Amino acid sequence: MSGQTTFPRWIPLLGGLLGSTTCGLLLYAFSVFIKPLQAQFGWSVPQVALAYAVICLIFGLMTFPAGRLSDRFGPGIVVFIGGIIMAFGFFMVSTIAPPDPAVLAAGGDAAKAAGKNQLYQLYLYYGVIAGFGGGCVYLPPIATAPKWWPDRRALATGFTVVGLGLGSFIMAPMATYMINSPAIGNGSALPVFKYVGIAMGIMVVLAALCLKVPPEGYKPAGYKPPETDLGGGGHKAYRDYTYNETRKTPQFWLLWVAYFCGSFAGLMVIGLIAAHGIDAMTLAYKAKNALDAAAQIPSAEAKKIAMAAAGAPSTLAVFNALVRVLIGPVADKTGTKKIFVILFVLQIGAMLLLFPAGASAVFLAAVAAVIGWNYGAMFTLFPATTLQYFGAIAQGSNYGLLFTSWGIAGFCGPYAGGQLRSLTGSFFVPFALAAVILVVAVIILVTLKPPQKKHV
Repeated sequence: MSGQTTFPRWIPLLGGLLGSTTCGLLLYAFSVFIKPLQAQFGWSVPQVALAYAVICLIFGLMTFPAGRLSDRFGPGIVVFIGGIIMAFGFFMVSTIAPPDPAVLAAGGDAAKAAGKNQLYQLYLYYGVIAGFGGGCVYLPPIATAPKWWPDRRALATGFTVVGLGLGSFIMAPMATYMINSPAIGNGSALPVFKYVGIAMGIMVVLAALCLKVPPEGYKPAGYKPPETDLGGGGHKAYRDYTYNETRKTPQFWLLWVAYFCGSFAGLMVIGLIAAHGIDAMTLAYKAKNALDAAAQIPSAEAKKIAMAAAGAPSTLAVFNALVRVLIGPVADKTGTKKIFVILFVLQIGAMLLLFPAGASAVFLAAVAAVIGWNYGAMFTLFPATTLQYFGAIAQGSNYGLLFTSWGIAGFCGPYAGGQLRSLTGSFFVPFALAAVILVVAVIILVTLKPPQKKHV
């Protein structure tokens, strides 16, 4: 009978958790790689940060075709193919051959040219190939899980994206440990890409096996659609927006701009926070020990500072993960608008505190927690709002298009942050810019109204 199935509806949630965790491993701990890659290849901060900007752009733009393909062919096949591509690209970074250390130590034009070809390989393997595959993995579970949970749509969405924060929480300390371990990285980030790339391949295959679309007319036992959706004869009085109808509404594009603003600020911080912590804590150590600004600090102290700074992205990741699930039940009951405005206002304050927090591991982690909480909430609230405004029938296509804002912001935010850091010699200007961008989002969200319902 249509609408009936014996397939447990928690299994797509597990598939979403596995898939989003691989995406978290891919994306949200990149800041811990900046210093090791600089040291090993002679690259500048903007050069390394551009790799993160490229992957965010490709990842975000790929979610739209991935959503369309998921709506047409089903989520499992899209996640499987995309996941293998993602794991391959991440693994291939480990094959990039570093330049001769003697050439880098000598400095000059030869040192600048030594890592140039390898830099393009980083952009290709990590930015383009892994980003392409990651975009295919991320979107289908978000579009699929709420169809199994019409009674808890925001909660289901939050569960499928919680792995982004979980993956980052795992990756930041694990990658830092592997880099600093004499038996694994011995200062090199390349082994991290090798071993984690293999793990990614296994995880995405398992994720793909968990994903399928419910039968037409599916309703969980005991679930009744809200009365406001029913006409006097018991028939549905309103229908979902089609993809073409959705993209013609001003509300959709206002959501797109707000998503861009929130993502711009969040991704800039995620890409730079560990490097900011290392810089600020190093300067604090030198000041405390009366060392010249250009002096080298002991290797043991440098490793301690690196681990302390890695606590910031890890803390950000924990709160990034927690909020994705915890905010869901609240959004299911109250709607998303009030929550949006409160969180974005808090995020502005956190951005202004971020620069002075850098010299203290505890203060930096506390601010990172607030940023992670506010940033992570977006990934439950925006898809939930898309469902609330436009319905579930074209959610893969609708949210796929909306999520392109994240990709463009992911390119602009980290790139602008790296360039401003290079030009000014400080992280203050990038973080202040992020606060200004968030003001635009607050104005949009305060004034935003739902679109008119579509009558049957």
